[in-house]
Amino acid sequence: MASLPPKILVSACLLGRPVRYDGSAKTLTSALLDHWQNAGRIIPACPEQMAGFSTPRPAAEIADLFSGEDVLAGRARVHDVTGEDVTADFIAGAQQALALAQSHDCRFALLIDGSPSCGSLMVYDGSFTGHKHTGMGVTTALFRQNGIEVFAPSEIHDLHERLCRFPLR
Repeated sequence: MASLPPKILVSACLLGRPVRYDGSAKTLTSALLDHWQNAGRIIPACPEQMAGFSTPRPAAEIADLFSGEDVLAGRARVHDVTGEDVTADFIAGAQQALALAQSHDCRFALLIDGSPSCGSLMVYDGSFTGHKHTGMGVTTALFRQNGIEVFAPSEIHDLHERLCRFPLR
């Protein structure tokens, strides 16, 4: 049986799909991403849409300078700009994205940074003023807890290097 290269779960907005809270995409133009897509290695996902959020939808942030690990541990909440607590939906979307990644044996993810779901380097601080802090979103935290390596778009070359070192199975 031939060894297959690992699949990569990728934020759908990075692939040009208009799924972000404001109905836009955040298309990542990259020869590496194109190559992986052409090779059938990309699994697109939007945890927020998987949770049943509409597009467009009110912006959401993890409250009070917390991060996704805190949300999963029950120490923090996710609120949208109207004040609605959407924590349970963000956790549900993360769980559905994890199930999708696991069903495709994804060992890696390339997720949009800054998002309360997908951020891996930074997330917004919960004040809805555009300020960010070091932290990760709920989906990223859940992925990392389950052994999936998560990279931000600015780290796509690091992901490529990691993929080159990953043993084929």
